[in-house]
Amino acid sequence: MKNFLVFVLIVFCSSISMAHMAHYNKYNKIEMEIFRNGELIGYNYYFFNRKGDETVVSNQIKFSVKLLGATIFQVEGYGEEKYYKDQLISYVSKTLQNDKEKFVNLVFNKQNNEFNIKGSSYNGKASNDNIIGNWWNHKILQTQSQISPVSGSIKEQVVTFVGKEKISQYGKSFEVDHFTLKSKDTSLPKDKRLDFHIWFDQKKSMILKVSYSRMGDWEYRLKNFE
Repeated sequence: MKNFLVFVLIVFCSSISMAHMAHYNKYNKIEMEIFRNGELIGYNYYFFNRKGDETVVSNQIKFSVKLLGATIFQVEGYGEEKYYKDQLISYVSKTLQNDKEKFVNLVFNKQNNEFNIKGSSYNGKASNDNIIGNWWNHKILQTQSQISPVSGSIKEQVVTFVGKEKISQYGKSFEVDHFTLKSKDTSLPKDKRLDFHIWFDQKKSMILKVSYSRMGDWEYRLKNFE
């Protein structure tokens, strides 16, 4: 499994929008905390509900950045991914970023094998090669493009395996695989580029930590799962 995963990431043989839901059958909830410059500022929670071959993954996110006691940036949002077996069949989200509303309405067109998207940043079709760019799904490390969970825009990406590492988090040690995930189009403005470091635990099939720098140093850390 270890060698297979590295090989997949090197040659970019993505398993497209298949989420391999069997990897998450034992999870009902994933809790991530959000830090900026070392300070806890919010959370990102995922909830799994199953009924037969259908799985619904609900996403809640909320954080706020303060300066001298005043809130200068805040985000609050909700999303819902629906899967039939391993196939993503729909996704909806609403996000309030400061006072600006962003949204995504995505439906899988089975006949054409593609997604129809209506979003705050993109309206149109998208290949079934894409996944929703949420941190619960480790398939984000095995695809060449992702759909923004906030606005619906399509982002091409390059994933690079950095190496195996040991990290400590919430008083526990983990052996993980370290990756970078970056925008394929390097001509994009820096504030529009994907530029993440991701630490992945193969044993749990879970992303343990994500970090990036943009108006500060940010981290999403897996705190708890049930």
